[in-house]
Amino acid sequence: MDIDKRIKAFTLLREFLNRFRSEPSRPEFEELNNAIQLAERNNAWFTKGNIIDSLNAIASFLNEKSLRDWLSKYSLQNEAEKKVGVIMAGNIPMVGFHDMMCVLLSGNVFVGKLSSNDAFLIPALTKKLSEFEPEFKDRIIFTERLKDFDAVIATGSNNTARYFEYYFGKYPHIIRKNRNSIAILNGKETQDELKSLGKDIFQYFGLGCRNVSKLYVPESFDFTNLLDAFNQYSNIAKSSKYFNNYEYHKAIYLVNRVPHLDTGFLLVKEDPSLHSPIAVLHYEVYTDEKKLKEEILSKEQEIQCVVTNQNLDLRGMD
Repeated sequence: MDIDKRIKAFTLLREFLNRFRSEPSRPEFEELNNAIQLAERNNAWFTKGNIIDSLNAIASFLNEKSLRDWLSKYSLQNEAEKKVGVIMAGNIPMVGFHDMMCVLLSGNVFVGKLSSNDAFLIPALTKKLSEFEPEFKDRIIFTERLKDFDAVIATGSNNTARYFEYYFGKYPHIIRKNRNSIAILNGKETQDELKSLGKDIFQYFGLGCRNVSKLYVPESFDFTNLLDAFNQYSNIAKSSKYFNNYEYHKAIYLVNRVPHLDTGFLLVKEDPSLHSPIAVLHYEVYTDEKKLKEEILSKEQEIQCVVTNQNLDLRGMD
């Protein structure tokens, strides 16, 4: 299959998703709506709102010009076809879509092991892809056990990554471990910037590697404006799974007399760890910007994104 056919199929998927956003009740979306309902029933973290957010994000990067510009940087026409096994994560809806897209657009065969947490949405999208380009039917394979593959992409926790390295180390591979995102504040942020930071923290219940799980703040930082900006996300507490986490960690902090701030739906705690539990946001105070940059660079393999409005030179990070 030539590259134009591949790109065309993905741009048709973009058009399909954009139509869905405008008129989701149309008959052509029956299968996608069924997949959304199944995903919601199977995984309480996958609310309809979060699923729609993921679908919209996928549609946003399936722009034909963007795809062509991206692929033009690679020599793909004469590459031998390979079977690429992909072990997919399930922390947020359709998080494995981009890996699947990369395998197919590069002209290879996708052999995917779905996460049990996200078993319905990606197959619904790949079915549409195969309708738009029938040659994809033989290039999209879902399996419970990876075998007969030439390369591997695997995403998991730090613990599972060790097993992936053991089993797949002899193959060409990309193995991802835990990563977290951070925000660096200086106390001069506007209310709109703080509200946008709230989205980075609360979207998908904070389960994505791009969700901010830790703040770096200057000495004498006033949390008042920050917590006020977060109030617009208070509806997150309506999720019983999220609120159960909030109450659990609140009880621990109260019993152990751990200092923290409490919004009624988020606990903010000073802690050196980049990773924070669900419903908890860590922060750390910095006094020297140079030392802060050194610390961040020393943890670059643990950090996915850095959110800030400051002009920080973090060259050296991936």
